[in-house]
Amino acid sequence: MPKQTAFTPAIESFIETFVKDIADGTAAIFAGAGLSVDSGYVNWKELLRGIATELGLDVDRESNLVDVAQFHLNERAQNRTEINQTLIEQFSSDHQVNSKHRILARLPIATYWTTNYDHMIETALAEAGKVVDVKRAVADLKRTQRGRAAVVYKMHGDVNDPDHAILTKDDYEGYFRRYEPFVTLLAGDLVAKTMLFVGFSFTDPNIDYIMSRVRVSLERKPRQHYCILREEARRKGETAASFEYRMRRQDYVVKDLMRIGIRALLVKEYHDVDRILRAIEQRYRTRTVFISGSAHDFGEWRPDEAGLFIEKLSAALIRKGYSLVTGFGLGVGPSVVAGALQEIRQHPKRYPESRLQAFPFPYLDNGTSSRERARAYETHRRRIIDRAGIAIFLFGNKRTDHGDLIEADGVFQEHTIAQELEVNVVPVGATGWVAQAIGHAMRDRLAKRSAAFKEAFAIAQDASYTIDTLVDAVVTMVDEYHRSAR
Repeated sequence: MPKQTAFTPAIESFIETFVKDIADGTAAIFAGAGLSVDSGYVNWKELLRGIATELGLDVDRESNLVDVAQFHLNERAQNRTEINQTLIEQFSSDHQVNSKHRILARLPIATYWTTNYDHMIETALAEAGKVVDVKRAVADLKRTQRGRAAVVYKMHGDVNDPDHAILTKDDYEGYFRRYEPFVTLLAGDLVAKTMLFVGFSFTDPNIDYIMSRVRVSLERKPRQHYCILREEARRKGETAASFEYRMRRQDYVVKDLMRIGIRALLVKEYHDVDRILRAIEQRYRTRTVFISGSAHDFGEWRPDEAGLFIEKLSAALIRKGYSLVTGFGLGVGPSVVAGALQEIRQHPKRYPESRLQAFPFPYLDNGTSSRERARAYETHRRRIIDRAGIAIFLFGNKRTDHGDLIEADGVFQEHTIAQELEVNVVPVGATGWVAQAIGHAMRDRLAKRSAAFKEAFAIAQDASYTIDTLVDAVVTMVDEYHRSAR
């Protein structure tokens, strides 16, 4: 496999910025037709190719496809039957979500806008285990899906209701009267959130109007948004003059997008979009740390020392900009929460409470079989760990029904799940039990790590060091994992 080229400085800067926006809950996605092409859907040009041919027009020579749709409607005496059937046939087939949909669905982004008629975004979100609130019409805006994790605004309608899909010039001209609430909501998100436009060509008159209106309302200082565009490449048999013309035009388009607050990120190939989205996901996940562990007994540690260590570690990770996830394991979870909350509440403007996520295990009554209990707990663990890119393991023991102290199989399971999900592991063997066993197993797998990481790893396995030294060692390993994701 050929070595992938590094991202440009502009793309690197965007990734770091957008990851922070995701962590702060201020990121949003705007999906165009290009996002669904890998799923087998057609773009606007292909959707209207047959209709243009009927009119005796060449769709490849048309720059305004809305006109083509309107011309067809005019010729059919305002009867939308044929164009609606085209929409149904093209967008009702059994297509599958693609890698771009899956990555975007896994990210903790709550707001998705799209002009697409297909169901790919909402399907991907549902497959990711999220409750989705889909807004297809103005009436949908009045209702709220309880427990929703994401809202999908389908501002141009849905294939299941082709009569109201936004297709023709008539539809666009009446849009700001009939769909004013959508316009208002989108304008608000463009002011308050950082929008990433993916698979969008910026030929839609609605978006151009809304962006321009937002720019004027903000006194020509709009919020910074981003889009990913493929850089023009010379076509087979194309003349140098034609290629230079298209390059020159794209340069003007990029500059005009800057005017309305959208920075264009140019890529060589479409698969680079996947690379960028994967990098966003990987870097976001390595900013989120899962702290695993349970302790019915702290062994050689005094309970107050163990609690202080976990609290200091949690606070240090918050200060370094990481988010924490915990399953609230016995003896460990409360100290994780206490340390993180203390730092967050001391600096509320710097660290939002969303930096801490606690997911206690579900209560299962005595009527639950051992098999059902095991399945429910594994599912719960997997959903927690899937949120993180780094997992720290502490202690890991429990008492049996007979009072014997043994290694906690649940912590072992969390380590197994972390490996399956390719989550980076930081065992603090100095705390003993499962954490110590994981540390022993990892010692021979550090060849690719830096000298500083190896030294920190050795310290973290040795209980003779002070609490502060152990905390520094763990943070050093976490930092290296995060840096290596770049």
